[in-house]
Amino acid sequence: MSPKKRYPQGRREFIGNMAALGAIGAIGAGHLLSSCGSRRGKYEVPVFPERAPDGPVLKAGIIGCGGRGTGAAFNFIDAGPNLQITALADVFQDRIDRCRELLREQRGVEIPDENCFVGFDAYQKVIDSGVDIILEASVSKFRPKHFEAAVQARKHCFIEKPAGVDPVGVRSVMATGRMAESAGLCVVAGTQRRHQLDYITTFGMIKNGMIGDLVSANCNWNRTAQPVTRRQEGWSDMEAMIRDRANWTWQTGDSIVNLLVHNIDVVNWFFEKHPVRATGFGGRHRRQSGDMYDFFSVDFAFDDRRTLHGTTREIDGCHNRVGEIIFGTKGYTNCQNRIWDYDNNLVWEYEYPIGDNGRPTGSVAISPFDQEIINFVTSIRTGKTVNEVHDLAVSSMVGIMGRESAYTGNEVTWEEMMESGLTLGPTEFHMGAYPDMKPVIPVPGTAPGA
Repeated sequence: MSPKKRYPQGRREFIGNMAALGAIGAIGAGHLLSSCGSRRGKYEVPVFPERAPDGPVLKAGIIGCGGRGTGAAFNFIDAGPNLQITALADVFQDRIDRCRELLREQRGVEIPDENCFVGFDAYQKVIDSGVDIILEASVSKFRPKHFEAAVQARKHCFIEKPAGVDPVGVRSVMATGRMAESAGLCVVAGTQRRHQLDYITTFGMIKNGMIGDLVSANCNWNRTAQPVTRRQEGWSDMEAMIRDRANWTWQTGDSIVNLLVHNIDVVNWFFEKHPVRATGFGGRHRRQSGDMYDFFSVDFAFDDRRTLHGTTREIDGCHNRVGEIIFGTKGYTNCQNRIWDYDNNLVWEYEYPIGDNGRPTGSVAISPFDQEIINFVTSIRTGKTVNEVHDLAVSSMVGIMGRESAYTGNEVTWEEMMESGLTLGPTEFHMGAYPDMKPVIPVPGTAPGA
């Protein structure tokens, strides 16, 4: 028997409430959804613009020309009128070449040779090239340094997740975020669910009390194994590690930081606070390269004893799941598009647009990857500054807290992470030999504490 469905308000009333808000979404989802009203008051879902408004030309430079950086370039070009990609930076020439090729073939954009920069100092050359905006999508280890340089140069920034891979890097991003706020710069983060209308609408239902008081949550990012990039003749130690970055903790933060950050961020957002301690475990059985774990299972606790359990796994042949479940006193939600009561009745469901076949599409009208950049550009052009740095940094630090608990076998607290001097990876970067950078797999009970 299919579960019963009932709606707390009619679709027409719901859309009318949204329309009455106008383009309030220009303020930015992260700020707006974390600051509006109390749980007892009537929370109304913001309406985001479908396209950024016109204005003077805005030039953007890409730092990190892999798949995510190239995707961000497309999102930027498509966000509205008078938006240009004018400079590229990466540590590898072939990534720049591929990005240029795709931009030319798919968007008709030509990036001149003199605006393409290769090497570990290429980020600064893009910043100095006359751009207004930086789209930072490089290896996560480098993000704190790149972000700081961009803000010091007074550039608006889009920064990918996570904020960093270690406590020192994340605290640096927090400090730079405050600097950006003081300078009136817009910063949007790659935690795109805060710009995804089904998630935002579900948040509104929860904010208005539909599942009662929040009690606990589960979140997962369980997927197949990541490929190994085998070292090729002529590659230096550093090139081999960066080419195989998906398997090295110092570059990604491990999967609990690199992937589960999305789910942790959703839970933080819905709970309107973050966990303060973690106790977890993990292990490595199948991974063929680097020093990362295959899986994590971590119990997080908030300061009021409410709990979050988070898992990640990157192993082939296993059940996969990516998502969140939050439990309240009256029901539970998957955070994206459905709410149930404890009799398993579906009491609310997000209504997706109707496709050409007359059926719901199952996806929001505007991709959150597009929407976050539309909101970013809208904020810049309207002067309604958005700064999502703090939320990104907090979610990243929670992931690091969980990772360090699993690595060490100890309970790890937020205070310990905020005071930790832990840094990962080299302190200097060059395409040469790193004889000391051998993979060392953490063993709980023997690894040093954070």
